[in-house]
Amino acid sequence: MVVTATQFKSKIGHYLDTVAEKKNVYITKNGKCIAKLSDPTEDKMSILNALSGIIKGNTISLDEIKRERLARHAPWIMDPKYDTPPKKSDN
Repeated sequence: MVVTATQFKSKIGHYLDTVAEKKNVYITKNGKCIAKLSDPTEDKMSILNALSGIIKGNTISLDEIKRERLARHAPWIMDPKYDTPPKKSDN
């Protein structure tokens, strides 16, 4: 469902009920989508499963995707020499 910011402000209760029914609400301002209201319990793994394998010839597994993401965003998890996240320096 797409609504304007003005509509959203005036009927917020209605749109919260819409989200509770597992439907997304897209909020626009001046014709541009500025926000998406969605169910916080949406299963993120089902979204990932839906996206993996879209590219033809892609043979990467979900475990490989997870390892690659962890290596990029949290290398201390993948590297045994770290037992805790590295401290940020003040430099």
